[in-house]
Order: sequence, then C-alpha cells, then structure tokens
Amino acid sequence: MKQGIHPEYNEITVQMSDGTQVKTRSTMKTRDGVYRTEVDSKNHPFYIGSEKMVTTAGRVDQFNKKYGKNK
Repeated sequence: MKQGIHPEYNEITVQMSDGTQVKTRSTMKTRDGVYRTEVDSKNHPFYIGSEKMVTTAGRVDQFNKKYGKNK
C-alpha cells in the first residue's frame, strides 16, 4: 500500500436516536468521537412498516379511469 494517501481509521461511537450506542471504526471525522443519528432502523418508516406502498400500475389505472377516452 502507498503511504500517506489513506484516511485515518479511528474508533467512533454511533449514538442512535433512542440513545443506544454502538462502537465501530470509521474514517468519518467527528469532534468528540460520537456520531449522532436522527434516522435509524427503529424510527424510519421503511423499517417500522408505516410507509404506504403505492404501485405505479394502480396509479396508471386510476388515471385512465378518470381521464381515459371511452372506447
């Protein structure tokens, strides 16, 4: 490996939105060694199931019903 071209790889603490903490290593620069997340798997709609899935086909059918030409 070439010397002097790689970023520093330090230990940081990731603090989740609910307060839990995980220690890991990263090239991310933090002031105090702690990265605080606002969105994680415990509060993101995709993971907790509150996201509404809308299919494209359903929207096309709805548009055609409303604005489509009568045959």
